[in-house]
Amino acid sequence: MQSPRERSEVRPRAGWMVMGKRGRPSALEVCRVLAVFLTLFPSVSLQCKILKCNSEFWASTSNSGPEEEVCAALRTYNSCVRRTARTCRGDLAYHSAQHGIEDLMSQHNCSKEGPTSQSRTRTPLPSPPRPSLPDSQERSDGPEVCHYERSIPRNTAPPNYTHCGFFGDPHLRTFGDDFQTCKVEGAWPLIHNRYLSVQVTNTPVVPGSVATATSKLTIIFKNFQECVDQKMYHAETDELPAAFADGSKNGGERHGANTLRVVEKVPGQHVEIEAKYIGTTIVIRQVGRYLTFAVRMPEEVVNSVEEGDNQDLYLCLHGCPANQRIDFRNFRARAAEAQSAGRTRSSSAHGFTYQSAKAKCKERLPVEDLYFQSCVFDLLSSGDINFTMAAYYAFEDVKMLHSNSKRYHIFENDAFMSSAAQRGKSLFSLLLLNLLSLLLWIECCTVHL
Repeated sequence: MQSPRERSEVRPRAGWMVMGKRGRPSALEVCRVLAVFLTLFPSVSLQCKILKCNSEFWASTSNSGPEEEVCAALRTYNSCVRRTARTCRGDLAYHSAQHGIEDLMSQHNCSKEGPTSQSRTRTPLPSPPRPSLPDSQERSDGPEVCHYERSIPRNTAPPNYTHCGFFGDPHLRTFGDDFQTCKVEGAWPLIHNRYLSVQVTNTPVVPGSVATATSKLTIIFKNFQECVDQKMYHAETDELPAAFADGSKNGGERHGANTLRVVEKVPGQHVEIEAKYIGTTIVIRQVGRYLTFAVRMPEEVVNSVEEGDNQDLYLCLHGCPANQRIDFRNFRARAAEAQSAGRTRSSSAHGFTYQSAKAKCKERLPVEDLYFQSCVFDLLSSGDINFTMAAYYAFEDVKMLHSNSKRYHIFENDAFMSSAAQRGKSLFSLLLLNLLSLLLWIECCTVHL
């Protein structure tokens, strides 16, 4: 999306009509009404993630201040909306916001360039740099800015930690607790924000199969203030290093270097990376021939998007693209049907029937949740018994890293009901949004006449 163009005259637009000085509060109120509506009905803009832009603009203009503050809020709003352009084309909420920004910036004589504002609902991450500690103090501890939880201002709500996991054929649990089975062959980004990037490379498990698994994983920790130098960790099948690519085990030579470190738990099988300066813990395992990944990360770090960056392809944040998802329920149903009909040869091509796969997975995963179901899928699609342990360890990592014990297990019915409810809510919300737009258009046309 291009920046709002400068116009020498104000032209009325349906739904966003402005009429001189008297129109200013009305136009701003219209924008607020739309923002509040989208906050109440977030599924309207769930896929294109414009809800965050609308809610922050509403928060920053809840108490109208001087003209320059309105312009700053509009520039921030415009910047946020521009970042959603790739995923929001065709979305009614996106285009309504786009047109509203143009009219409001023109009405308030706001230039495209200038200071922006930060939403009052956000807290800085992390707190501003502090002077280096005297040499007499413990260097291993580092300055306070290098400890995420210590840097949070007092009387502030504790951070909300989120979890993402990637394992097996592969199966993905997003930061939002969506559970998906995906193809995603080749290199795919899991995470990318201001502080680190994670990319995996997946290869076919069996020639000709759509099922893949992770054979390579690369993590880049970006240099950060007085805490850490840029570090890269790279792992691949049969190479799970106990150090970063440069041979070091911490964040380098800076004062807070030990707030980033690699810890080898089981040689060649289990490594953890602690990044205390961003409150993050990463667990990497090799199970059989393939790698698994799990992370615990503060929500604020998850959402620390770089300016101009499109987040739609990052799997931990938005899940796998629709054309890359596998419905393993259909796969499982066909295997069960084949066995019940006595056609065991097709269902045991990789050494397991539906019932034997269930029995094997039950040994490690007694609860028939989606981790259990993913184990069954992996055994049926590959015949590799190591995937039983991959699912088991993935669930063990959930128990270690997830902040909500009530959300450890995700069940198939929960996922289905959540998806159905979301679709129903989207249709209802879209209907209300169209009705609201029609009413605003009729009202503005009536005023103009």
